[in-house]
Amino acid sequence: MTTDFLIATFFNLGVNIVQTLVALVVAVLGLQFIDRKLLKHIDIEQELQKGNLAVSIFASTILLFVAVVTVFGLRG
Repeated sequence: MTTDFLIATFFNLGVNIVQTLVALVVAVLGLQFIDRKLLKHIDIEQELQKGNLAVSIFASTILLFVAVVTVFGLRG
């Protein structure tokens, strides 16, 4: 009985990890699309060096988005 439980647990963990990786790939591709198409004329690194607060908030939002996707993917 315990081996069935362990197999089911590892299977569930594997499915969650695959789901998380797929979600992260889709999120990164979406962010790259936004960066290429919508933010053509904005260099985020240069704006961060200038001290632009809006760009720093945008960059931190991206990092939070990736963290949320990871957490919910592993949570199941």
